[in-house]
Amino acid sequence: MKKGQTTIRELKNFVGQPVTVHGWVYNKRSSGKVRFLILRDGTGYLQCVAFVKDVPPEVFDLMDRVTLESSVSVTGTVRADSRAPGGVELSLSDLRLHHLAEEYPIGKKEHGTAFLMENRHLWLRSSRQVAILRTRSEIVQAFRDYFYNRGFVLVDSPILTPAACEGTTTLFETDYFGEKAYLSQSGQLYLEPACMALGKVYCFGPTFRAEKSKTRRHLMEFWMLEPEVAFATLDDVMELAEDFLTEVTARVLDRCAEELKVLERDTSALERVQKPFPRISYKEAVDRLHALGSDIAFGDDFGGDDETILTKQFDRPVMVHRYPSAVKAFYMEPDPQDPSLALCVDVLAPEGYGEIIGGSERIHDHDLLLQRIQEHNLPVSAFQWYLDIRKYGTVRHGGFGIGLERTVAWLCGLQHVRETIPYPRMLYKLYP
Repeated sequence: MKKGQTTIRELKNFVGQPVTVHGWVYNKRSSGKVRFLILRDGTGYLQCVAFVKDVPPEVFDLMDRVTLESSVSVTGTVRADSRAPGGVELSLSDLRLHHLAEEYPIGKKEHGTAFLMENRHLWLRSSRQVAILRTRSEIVQAFRDYFYNRGFVLVDSPILTPAACEGTTTLFETDYFGEKAYLSQSGQLYLEPACMALGKVYCFGPTFRAEKSKTRRHLMEFWMLEPEVAFATLDDVMELAEDFLTEVTARVLDRCAEELKVLERDTSALERVQKPFPRISYKEAVDRLHALGSDIAFGDDFGGDDETILTKQFDRPVMVHRYPSAVKAFYMEPDPQDPSLALCVDVLAPEGYGEIIGGSERIHDHDLLLQRIQEHNLPVSAFQWYLDIRKYGTVRHGGFGIGLERTVAWLCGLQHVRETIPYPRMLYKLYP
């Protein structure tokens, strides 16, 4: 960065000094012999003030002519102002135009969702979307730092796979040189061999589910972080998930205060995300739902409405464990006390945001896993490598997956996941 050049977020360190800032015109107004220009640069917003007597005529004229979203450089002296965003404003002395923008299609008026989604590439510039994406970035870094600081090894799992992980009905199929291949639903199956090599591992990347679902919680393409730990039981998995969520939430509260303020997020709800989380069995959860008026039948998986009803009874995430094996994936270890149940857990976020973590202890017995693969009518040949790890020093192990976008929606207080990712892929929605 050139001498004197800085970002808006850093300006509080330059009070009384001359600086240059590059950015885009977010707003402007005039009053007699003074002009106000609001600049954004991705790190914050800056009010620039110019008096007709203090700047050359061409600069004052340019402040009148410049359009919203034009790219400019401003030069001036930083002044402390407690009323301004970031606590400073700029006494402008020079304005340089890089590009005069055409009339910007997204104005201050209300726009419909369809219009905003068609113009997602421009909608990203709004203060709300900037706050969401900055918070998403912090959450991603918190995810990575948590596992890095605890000795987990990052293992990148493939995106093109020969087999299903969560069910064959939600696969995106593609041709792989004459063979069928599928976009990954999860990196978990590939992490299990890796944890036998490295002990504690995780992957973090895009996953794909061809679910014909148009709900506020679903995307066709989303990002998921998945840890896997050798010698881990279901209790170990639940403790890891609980500790992980509390640390990530605390970090967002600490480092994204300005962004959460823009989003008008009720941070008191996030401050209650403390250990321990309530832990209830699936049976207890169904009993609670019946008492609250739900008609869910024992053996059914929870729908979005059931999750919302249940989580409104708690002020922090709730862990529901030991679901019926019939509604869970083939690789989950059965409960030795009741083999019809799986040693699994779903972590449901409060305030009606639903499941954000799903995890389990994995089947470690070769013959039982083979039986489950056959029961689910999955091709044994495609899973032979996965079965192999049960032949060579098999041990109890487990892990979980957490969807980034649902986590962002919850922590930011968003009503729909379409705002949590730069370019959402939804049912029948591929543009831009």
